[in-house]
Amino acid sequence: MVETKVFNSTSKPSLKEKESIINFLFENLQEYGDPKSDIEKCIDYALEEGPSFGGFILVSFFENGISGVVAVNQTGMKDYIPENILVYIATHKNMRGKGIGKLLMKKTIDLAQGSIALHVEPENPARFLYEKVGFSSKYIEMRFKK
Repeated sequence: MVETKVFNSTSKPSLKEKESIINFLFENLQEYGDPKSDIEKCIDYALEEGPSFGGFILVSFFENGISGVVAVNQTGMKDYIPENILVYIATHKNMRGKGIGKLLMKKTIDLAQGSIALHVEPENPARFLYEKVGFSSKYIEMRFKK
């Protein structure tokens, strides 16, 4: 049975738990991931370890191991930009196709206060899960990097 736990600014993970979450995301996001330092910044933002609007980290467990993680940051905005951005979602690479991603998405939608945005590459197979639970593609993202 899959169990979940939510971490936020008032219910923070231990240093060991935080390290496990970062390592899990780094290892299981695979080609869609970021460096550990970027993942840690997202986690710190959600936990309000510095100036931020907060967010939450949702972790699922199966047989005493992490089976999935979602990291959501609050944007501090509303309506014209969603209140939340789902930064990372990953299920354990050996547990995909077992409904964990869908469970995490539904629980994330329930936990988030307000709308949720996320970025997904067009070829990412997880895109179909996001569409299944109600996400739609409204814009094409463009970036200017300085």
